[in-house]
Amino acid sequence: MIQVLLAGVYSTIQDLGRFGHRNIGVPVSGSMDQYSAFIANSLVGNSNHAAVLEMTFNGPFLKFNKNATIAIVGSPIKIKLNDNLLAQNSVITINKGDTMSLGTISHGVRSYLAIAGGFNTEVAINSRSYYPGITHKSQLKKGDIIHFNCHKQTEILNRSSVHLDEQHFSNKTLQVYPAPEFHTLSTEIKAKILRKKLIVSSSSNRMAYKFESPITIGPGDSINEIITSSVQPGTVQLTPSGEIIVLMRDCQTTGGYARIFQLTEQSINQLSQKTTASELKFSLVNSHKTNNI
Repeated sequence: MIQVLLAGVYSTIQDLGRFGHRNIGVPVSGSMDQYSAFIANSLVGNSNHAAVLEMTFNGPFLKFNKNATIAIVGSPIKIKLNDNLLAQNSVITINKGDTMSLGTISHGVRSYLAIAGGFNTEVAINSRSYYPGITHKSQLKKGDIIHFNCHKQTEILNRSSVHLDEQHFSNKTLQVYPAPEFHTLSTEIKAKILRKKLIVSSSSNRMAYKFESPITIGPGDSINEIITSSVQPGTVQLTPSGEIIVLMRDCQTTGGYARIFQLTEQSINQLSQKTTASELKFSLVNSHKTNNI
């Protein structure tokens, strides 16, 4: 087991999420950056379904009470094992009694710790992903005990480290598909949105990323609310006042704002690593005609 000596800003257990229950209002949840979580699990020989520890802005201070093999992947984070600095994106061997300090993320937002065998935490509605009101815990707290499964060393892949695609963290373009209400917008509004420099707001979180400076709505334009309809992670909403909102992993299952885009899965992962004041833009996938408005 692992003892949480300090919890960090916002540390949670996440897996791929909850599926098949959105009809009763259950959010999908899951790792915000599933690319980084997948690489972490791959390094220690886990399936993609294994839960990981998601660390936001900084990480916890942990004590391991049995041997383990871990990997930490994602935004750059300072890792100290018994006061010795270690590199991330690599396999790390842990001995019983070791302590690990996971410090501040230097740029980006989230990093992921996978443990060989997977975390053995609470399962609620077929997922270990923390979510308030569904799981007993919404985030790690000081004094928590995290259980994990035993593993065989032979299950670890025969490699010690990986090199992540730098574009995953540096890319400033969000690839999107048109969503149901996109074609109801005027040509002028479409052009404004596609040419807009999007600046990430400080109010962004696991539920949604918001952007500063709304789209200017002209006298002849109107952005109407819709009958409450289905939404999902990656849905881009446009409010009547011109505010752009991108729904993320913990988002609600229905919404009444116009759905103008749907992010690709890759773009959801990339957006989850963007900090306040990051500048981005939308780009329509396979739609040259619309891009040239």
